[in-house]
Order: sequence, then structure tokens, then C-alpha cells
Amino acid sequence: MQNQAVELNSVIYNAANQSFEALATVYAGTSSRSFACAINAPIDMNFQDAAKGLSTQALRRFNGNPGLSSVHPLGIPSPIVRAGRSQPRKVIDAFDMLRQLAA
Repeated sequence: MQNQAVELNSVIYNAANQSFEALATVYAGTSSRSFACAINAPIDMNFQDAAKGLSTQALRRFNGNPGLSSVHPLGIPSPIVRAGRSQPRKVIDAFDMLRQLAA
């Protein structure tokens, strides 16, 4: 099994949804993918627990169904795409997607 590292960026607390949200990038060998992650949590949750929950969600998605992710070939960020999709993209409401992931 290869080593996987998670980097969290733009971590915020969404008071309207009572959730922590972040852009999580998982690095494995020479590849990386980024995921929009969210976990339901109270505002007084300590940051280490929130980061652990967001990282766990990113690793599960990296190793399973990626859902909404961004692929970074050669370390150059690409636009967010739905993995394995051959049809034209539809408009995705990112906040709605995060609410569904957090549920």
C-alpha cells in the first residue's frame, strides 16, 4: 500500500449548515486529487478533530468513489471534473453538494 498524505486548504466553519468545510488534496506517490469535503460538527469542536474528520472523508473518497474531484497531473491544478464522466458537464451547486456529502 502506498503512503497517502492529506493537505487541507480553505478550512471554514459554515454556521448556516453547522459544518466544517475544506478543499482536501490527497497525495499518493506522484498523483494527487482534490476533493470538496464537509463534516457536520458543532462550532466548538477543536480544530484537530475537525481536520481528522475532513482528512478521513478525503481518504475514503480517494480510495473509493471520488465524486467531485480535481486531478493534478504533473502538479498543475486542473478544473474540477466528475471522474469518469464522458457526457457534457452539468452545472453543479457546490454548496448543495457539500451539504449532501456532510449528511
